[in-house]
Amino acid sequence: MKTENWTQVTEFVLLGFPKSWALQVMLFLGLLVTYMVTVTGNLLIIVLSWSDRRLHTQMYFFLRNLSLLEMMLVSVVVPKMLVSLLTRDYTISFAGCILQSYIYFLLGTTDFFLLAVMSLDRYLAICRPLHYETLMSGPICSRLVLASWLAGFLWILWPTILMASLPFCGPNGIDHFFCDSWPLMELSCGDTQLLELVAFLLSAALLLGSLTLTSSSYAFILATIFRAPTATERKKAFSTCASHLTVVVIFYGSSIFLYIRTSEAQSMLLNKAVSALNCIISPLLNPFIFSLRNDKVKQALRDAMRWHRTMGTRS
Repeated sequence: MKTENWTQVTEFVLLGFPKSWALQVMLFLGLLVTYMVTVTGNLLIIVLSWSDRRLHTQMYFFLRNLSLLEMMLVSVVVPKMLVSLLTRDYTISFAGCILQSYIYFLLGTTDFFLLAVMSLDRYLAICRPLHYETLMSGPICSRLVLASWLAGFLWILWPTILMASLPFCGPNGIDHFFCDSWPLMELSCGDTQLLELVAFLLSAALLLGSLTLTSSSYAFILATIFRAPTATERKKAFSTCASHLTVVVIFYGSSIFLYIRTSEAQSMLLNKAVSALNCIISPLLNPFIFSLRNDKVKQALRDAMRWHRTMGTRS
């Protein structure tokens, strides 16, 4: 690459929005409602599992952290989209773009580690119940969550440093609704081979490693469930991990598609749709999956609503 006669791009333009003003208005309203429901639902899960003593268990400790992650993940992408749609200003600064990309992938990577830890928790609870309280004590759970966050921070740090050091000399239009790494990388006028290799190896190791742990855990769980002597025991055992398994299927299904490098001929529209599933729809579904399928959460919610009505009547 010649280094003469070029200037570093200082901002990017997000092109992944509909051109029609009517569609933009519909998208804005849909995103606004989705964002409010997502934040409210996940915040409700956090508050309920924190305030109700019946939910002071290892599983709900991990669920609180998962809900926090999902709430932060959607907040990295959607507010910027709402502002862009409202003001019709689709630009984002270079530093803001790199920061958004880093935080998004940090949270996504931490999500992988946390889901793997949650699958290990379910394996120990179902397959080794006599040793569960020892192997999954409160301090151990806290260390596992902290390790998930630290691993996410370190895992994505090197690729982000390499991305930030790339030269961008135009064009500056990103064919996406946020600063995703692959569309951003394609705009660089420098050599991206090292970054592509690092990103591929880290993504493959993260995906295969966490998926192997999660799949192995559920293989042992299913084997244990099928060996249960009665249908009631099998149903009870499966109900304790069904919600987590549903989230795992949605998250890994969309992530496998995104982390596999597609050919240039494939439509970016499909990639944007799967990205929306991963960072917008999945956080929206999270509280519904865990609340509607969980009797303890539903009972805690009913008790909280009953308490609120009682206090309102007294006042």
